[in-house]
Amino acid sequence: MPYEISLSAEDYALCSKLKSMKFSGMAEALEDILADPNADLIPFREKVCRLVDAEWDLRYNKKLNRYIKKATLKYPHADLDETIYDPERLLDARAIERLAKCEWIEQGKNLMVTGKTGSGKSYLANALAISALRQFKTAKYCKASHLIDELNRAEAMDCYRETLAQLVSYDLLVIDDFGLMQLDLNKCRNLFEVLECRDPGKSTMVVSQFPVKSWYDLFQEHTYADACLNRMLNNAYRLEMNGKNMRNLNPVTP
Repeated sequence: MPYEISLSAEDYALCSKLKSMKFSGMAEALEDILADPNADLIPFREKVCRLVDAEWDLRYNKKLNRYIKKATLKYPHADLDETIYDPERLLDARAIERLAKCEWIEQGKNLMVTGKTGSGKSYLANALAISALRQFKTAKYCKASHLIDELNRAEAMDCYRETLAQLVSYDLLVIDDFGLMQLDLNKCRNLFEVLECRDPGKSTMVVSQFPVKSWYDLFQEHTYADACLNRMLNNAYRLEMNGKNMRNLNPVTP
């Protein structure tokens, strides 16, 4: 606080009551106002707005942090910054801006993000997931291999349906690094179960360094390939990321 706090016993008791009622944001804002030597110059309405805004911001951020923690993001602080407008990244910035509004999630549509290694696919996927979390839509991020392993473990522990139901419950499921594992018959079946239960009405974002046209050959069982790709690609948006390598912005000189 910019001022030295010297609260009267009455003021201290009032702030303590607010804190005991779980209005910590409001209590801190009130302490700031009471410590401000120019407090009498602040209109009453502005004082009330400060108290309410402080409490609202505190509760919003606490709830958002809980949502972010549950989402198990790779980049929990990812954000859509000015780099999406860098012409060297070859991004469709207008499409990204629209996707960040999350209307596609409300409509139950999917999103396929493909492009070169190092182009920032995972970071962008996390940033879009955070855009959804800011609207308190539920989201879950996982690598494709971890998703399959989780289902395999659940099957072995006889809690497969419970685990599947949890994966289906999220408004947005982000599956990263799709294609970096062989999809044998069992893995095809598990992936199909997830996609089938989420379709329609639940949005899935798939991130891959392989172009969509090559996805069919990733499946060892082509019947499942048809079934999975139909659910993934039907009525889905696509983002291509084939611009500069974002991991080599500051190369080390010898």
